[in-house]
Amino acid sequence: MTGREMSAHPDAAEMRARFNRVLEGPRATAVDGLTVLTGLFAAISPWVVHFQSTNSIMTVNNLVIGLAIAALGVGMALRPMRLLQLGWVLSLLGVWLIVSPWVASLNHSAARSLIWTNAFTGGMAVVLGLAALGVLASGRHTSRV
Repeated sequence: MTGREMSAHPDAAEMRARFNRVLEGPRATAVDGLTVLTGLFAAISPWVVHFQSTNSIMTVNNLVIGLAIAALGVGMALRPMRLLQLGWVLSLLGVWLIVSPWVASLNHSAARSLIWTNAFTGGMAVVLGLAALGVLASGRHTSRV
């Protein structure tokens, strides 16, 4: 059946309405919101956990990566059909947050608070990226483009 034949189906309007009700669930909204919160926490973590004075490279790293994660969350909320496909980018940013205390730190001796904060925040980003891909695969995203 082509698209034209399907739109001529007598039950097309009812099927489309039912399909939209199924797709507009709370799962995608939860992933978007938690992604924004995770990104904002990563961005402000140098000042919350107080490692900004000891490691300026990690302060900039967390600020930039955190804002990128938050921007992805906002983008997923605004354009879910396109940006839910970028869940892998969110997971990649999370992996970077986890390994960055050892890779980006100048003296390779990061504070424990930095390591634990980045491990937790990065882990959340990885899980949320996988959840975004799962929402996309299950068809539970909104259909607005």
